Amino acid sequence: MGEKLNILTHMRVTVTLVVGADGSTSKDGNSAGVSSAVDRSAFLSRRRSADCILIGGNTARTEPYHRTPVPVVVISKSLINPLADNRLAHCWNLSPEDALDRASRTFGPNIHVEAGVGIIRQLIDAGRVDFLELSVTDVVGGEDLIDVDELLSHFSQIEEKLVSGTRFISAKKID
Repeated sequence: MGEKLNILTHMRVTVTLVVGADGSTSKDGNSAGVSSAVDRSAFLSRRRSADCILIGGNTARTEPYHRTPVPVVVISKSLINPLADNRLAHCWNLSPEDALDRASRTFGPNIHVEAGVGIIRQLIDAGRVDFLELSVTDVVGGEDLIDVDELLSHFSQIEEKLVSGTRFISAKKID
């Protein structure tokens, strides 16, 4: 048990999420519909610093994860790996919390979560997210809405900047 606690105390879990101005996390079936060029650039830069990326099965099936700079873990109940062509992909039938623990032990403590709203909510509610990197674009009319203000209420030390029409919000977990 002591080893598990040691691993968990050093883990750094960052959720990266892009939303439209109305809180939509996807449009026309994926996040590209709510993203912007500056968001995409920031997103790709951040993910290179991760030890591992954690996503859900739906994200794996709808987003471009066939090439990643670091290992990607797909949490899915399906026995079929939707990223079989990505040699860095792993498909685990685990809860998000258990997947975080295993990913930290397997790949390293710096885990980036790029999953859908359900997994993100579950991890935030369980107190397992340390940092939130949120990009808010001017897109409206998308799907899978999330309440940005409610999401941010779980974090402190919120910093915000505007770059080329995209709001970047960095938030740290409330201790």
